[in-house]
Amino acid sequence: MTRALELAREAAADGEVPVGAVVVDPRTDEVVAEGRNGPIGIHDPTAHAEIVAIRQAGMNRSNYRLTGLSLYVTLEPCAMCAGAISFARIGKVIYAAEDPKGGGVVHGPRFFDQPTCHWRPEVYQDLSHAEEAGQLLRDFFRARRA
Repeated sequence: MTRALELAREAAADGEVPVGAVVVDPRTDEVVAEGRNGPIGIHDPTAHAEIVAIRQAGMNRSNYRLTGLSLYVTLEPCAMCAGAISFARIGKVIYAAEDPKGGGVVHGPRFFDQPTCHWRPEVYQDLSHAEEAGQLLRDFFRARRA
């Protein structure tokens, strides 16, 4: 999660919403891929940190199935990202800050709880980094509203 937070800070420095994600192989602790938010910079509304990391992991593994891998992300995934996580067959999702407005895992549509969801990863909140990740987001949006 520490690396995901670094990526979130990099995104914020570039004017993107501060979210970072890292895909890890839990058997070896190898970082398979990483991503940070980038929709504004590359003009792509799907360039969320999770999507960027999942795309890179698929390329690095030469497989669109990422079964057994873990995704660390600084913010609860939205419904779009939850869908991508499910299609990629990621084994475990660990997120830091909850997202009551835009989250799609424990808030909003609760994507993994839907009967049409065919793959459900284990989902955990990293409470030890939740405040730090949440503060990054609050500071980012406070500066934009000022």
